[in-house]
Amino acid sequence: MLLRSLRLPSFVAVFKEVAATAEKQGWTFEQYLQHLAEMELADRHRRRIQRQLKGSMLPSGKTLAILETDRFSTKVQRQLSSLCTGEFADRAENVLAFGLPGRGKTHLVSAIGHELIQRGHSVYFTQTYQLVQRLLAARRDLALEKELRRLDQFDVVILDDLGYVQQDRDEMEVLFTFFGERYERRSVMITSNLVFSQWDRIFKDPMTTAAAIDRLVHHAIILELNGSSYRNDQAMKRTKPKEDIKSCM
Repeated sequence: MLLRSLRLPSFVAVFKEVAATAEKQGWTFEQYLQHLAEMELADRHRRRIQRQLKGSMLPSGKTLAILETDRFSTKVQRQLSSLCTGEFADRAENVLAFGLPGRGKTHLVSAIGHELIQRGHSVYFTQTYQLVQRLLAARRDLALEKELRRLDQFDVVILDDLGYVQQDRDEMEVLFTFFGERYERRSVMITSNLVFSQWDRIFKDPMTTAAAIDRLVHHAIILELNGSSYRNDQAMKRTKPKEDIKSCM
């Protein structure tokens, strides 16, 4: 009961088992206590990672372990290795991933997000249009500031598919406000199939477009994903055996 009151669940779960081991191996009281403390800390770390992953909304299957890094250029591979350390988040830098559809942008930034959580950073993943709708709803309810504070608790916010959002003025304004709030304080990771010269399709107004780009790139790492489409390559692999059979016939 005392251990539960002190919120030491790992102590509660294993103290008897560890005590038996300590007695057999002749541990001192200090060794026994240290072992329990180490188990408690390790379990807290594991539970914290689980909570962070659940709250991050990151795609569970898009991790570094299954990312086909050989599809990326040598430069992007080097950048990926550096980004996974999380130092860019410590410096409140942004990461902007550009490339045509199917080049692996979402998987790349998601994999980085998973690695950041393992290193103690808080991450939130969302489709850009979903974030915009949430901010619009918050502004309508006079709660935009509160919603921005809630997002501010995350070291890194990942906005996927910025290029697919075609904002009207209200949508443009809340997205611009979001970028402004995080400027030089928190990191944003963005994927987009549109290069900067095409961002006027998103923000419409040239002045707002220039201001948004200026804030994002002032402290930013840019990833350029070229090469072939992953989805097209997978489709070709699935159809190739059938073609081979036909040629044999």
